[in-house]
Amino acid sequence: MQSCLDPGDEVIIPEPFYANYNGFACMGDIVVRPILSYIETGFALPPIADFEKVIGPRTKAIMICSPNNPTGYLYSRQELEDLKQLCLKHNLFLFADEAYREFCYDGQKFESPMHLEGLEEHVIVLDTVSKRYSACGARLGCIITKNKEVVATALKFAQARLSPGMVAQIAGTAAVDTPKSYFGAVIEEYTERRDILVDALNNIEGVLCKKPGGAFYVVARFPIDDSDKFCQWMLEEFEYDNKTVMMAPATGFYSTFGAGKNEVRLAYVLNKQDLADAMHCLAKGLQVYPGRTINVTERIGTRH
Repeated sequence: MQSCLDPGDEVIIPEPFYANYNGFACMGDIVVRPILSYIETGFALPPIADFEKVIGPRTKAIMICSPNNPTGYLYSRQELEDLKQLCLKHNLFLFADEAYREFCYDGQKFESPMHLEGLEEHVIVLDTVSKRYSACGARLGCIITKNKEVVATALKFAQARLSPGMVAQIAGTAAVDTPKSYFGAVIEEYTERRDILVDALNNIEGVLCKKPGGAFYVVARFPIDDSDKFCQWMLEEFEYDNKTVMMAPATGFYSTFGAGKNEVRLAYVLNKQDLADAMHCLAKGLQVYPGRTINVTERIGTRH
């Protein structure tokens, strides 16, 4: 295998995906080939046949994020095995963003492609202290791979760049000794927050939200005409009890034009009471939003 990607090479990424992947790819003159996943399946891995359709001579890698940002989807062992066979067949790297790997719920087990036998030379894990230790501002992360050629290439770049801040490195070194008991309490709290958010969303007429297996995000489908307009309208023109709700339009997490127009990403990082209040406020906003796609008159008439 080659030791790194060259300008013009292609990376396949299931979407929606973390928006910065596009920006980073542009900086390296790498082409992103998106493959749609769908809310109806909870944003599960798209069929392998969909990957096969876009693999070409410049395709060098597949990239996943598990648990996923923005959807919270947690890839299963079988999905990773399917990706393993695809990477071996076409000699591809598999990039795995594992920033949220501690945040898995309902007894589900996190699976890393690094543990797939026979794929050792193909896997590159991306990790960070940002999420598990709530240290986003530290800007401290790493890459992990058993591919020695990739390591040698990465070291060349590391020696030509400034290192992360000393304070962040000291804090990160201390953070890795955090006891497992800490994460037990965190997982319990996030599970409760997730359930409050997802249950409230699905109780709003016209809203669809699948329960995610990890991270602390959901992508929900709303009965709206345009998620960008709706999120802006909520901030600029709507309030309930002098409050409103800030959300991220899902369009920013898609590369395919027009995708995500009626989807929104929400993060359940508030305390439980604030989350409940936010969902009540959101429900009120959806009732009066001018671009609402549920026709109240027609719905009442249909009932009678």
